[in-house]
Amino acid sequence: MIADLDWWQTAIVVVLVLCILVGTLPVINTGLQFLSLPMHAFRNHYDRAEPYHPNVAVIIPAWNEGLVIGPAIERLLQLEYPADRLRVYVVDDASTDDTPDIVRAKGLAHPGRVHHLRREVGGEGKAHTLNHGLDIVLADAWTEAVLIMDADVIFSRDSLRKLTRHLADDEVGAVTAYIAEGSRDRNYLTRFIAVEYVIGQLSARRTQNVLGAMACLAGGAQLHSRANLEAIGGRIPTGTLAEDTMTTFEGQLHGRRAVFEPHAVVLAEEPRTIDALWKQRLRWARGNVQLTSIYKHLWFRPSRDHKLGSFAFGLGWFTILLLPAFMLLAAAALIALLFFHSGIAEWVFRVMWIGAACIYLFSILFSVQLDGRIGRQSWREAIMFPGLGALVLMAVALFPWALDDVIRAVGGTVDDRTLLGWALFFYLWGPVSMLGVWLARAVERLPAGRFFAGLLLYICGYGSLLCAITVDSYIKEWRRADAVWIKTEKVGRVDS
Repeated sequence: MIADLDWWQTAIVVVLVLCILVGTLPVINTGLQFLSLPMHAFRNHYDRAEPYHPNVAVIIPAWNEGLVIGPAIERLLQLEYPADRLRVYVVDDASTDDTPDIVRAKGLAHPGRVHHLRREVGGEGKAHTLNHGLDIVLADAWTEAVLIMDADVIFSRDSLRKLTRHLADDEVGAVTAYIAEGSRDRNYLTRFIAVEYVIGQLSARRTQNVLGAMACLAGGAQLHSRANLEAIGGRIPTGTLAEDTMTTFEGQLHGRRAVFEPHAVVLAEEPRTIDALWKQRLRWARGNVQLTSIYKHLWFRPSRDHKLGSFAFGLGWFTILLLPAFMLLAAAALIALLFFHSGIAEWVFRVMWIGAACIYLFSILFSVQLDGRIGRQSWREAIMFPGLGALVLMAVALFPWALDDVIRAVGGTVDDRTLLGWALFFYLWGPVSMLGVWLARAVERLPAGRFFAGLLLYICGYGSLLCAITVDSYIKEWRRADAVWIKTEKVGRVDS
């Protein structure tokens, strides 16, 4: 195909193909992640972990958490952990509901174990609330470790002792748990989130254990040694919307390792509507955009002191941060190649989507067996995770002759004009799918809108939803929109 081109035409083709290759980096990174995942059986921290039960101060930031704070405290007190080594501090961020009354009642029922800390002026964000609690617990020499958690999460009974065993190694400063979606009344969106957490935590964070660099300690379950917190100033950074990620980076930059413990399971309540999920993830995405700038001196600069500057870590970070840009680059290069040399464009399209199909099948089959509960409950969402549209493109790439049969079956004519129209639609599917989930968010508020929003999400894919939110974060940061810490509403739907 290239032999009959002039040199300048060959150069253009090579440049366009390279652009498409760069645009597929997120898919390539996913494949590398799952190929390296089995290495976790050999490269992990278990050989240096041992039974260890330090004095743990649990800090729970709470604003109007009356529906969930009581059960959360009770479950903490029932953990398989020495009772005299565990204290709970609820930092009440000027709540206006019955949160203070519930916490005080728990304090009376469990004297010395449950403490109510009141902030009269609230609304400054989670980091400020946590720092109020840290000022108090770190002033007490009793505290040897601090567990930061959300008010709605439920820890499995053995989770804390599985976390603390890693702190027996002085080189470890922080440990995080596996946050699993745990709602008792699941809907299509929470099932998608459950699959996302299996891919993004049970697989991705195991890979980060192998690499020796952790991107983020889960905000709802992060255990710090006292030394780790003191090394970063005894406070949670307040200059970003991603305070948990920044804390993770700072601990590692100060010389201590962060570890993911996949067997410490923490159930969480997740948003049930696209709009609520959008607001939550927009804060996360904007925080990551901010951190990318703050730590610009780290990227792809290897260091003996930490692994945050490694090529593998940077590739993983930027393929998520720039996923929409990669998607648009691949689509634009494919369209340009289509009009320049349709034969080469078709060949590249097939190779790209056959590769995507192989990686999709491998990663999904690998993921669902990591958490059998999610595999059983969310198998439909696991299959439809990339969206029906992407599955159709994979089928067209694998069986290109079938497209002609489908066109004829619906009464169409197979000619150059028809095939060009289909090619344009296929090549532009990435941007089209992002527009589709923007539409899903818009129609969700209308009568019967949730049904159509869910239908659009199944067609466009959950990944396209996350890409659209990332694009929104670009826009908000570019416009310097108010960076408000928006609390996700929780009503106590976790199945404990």
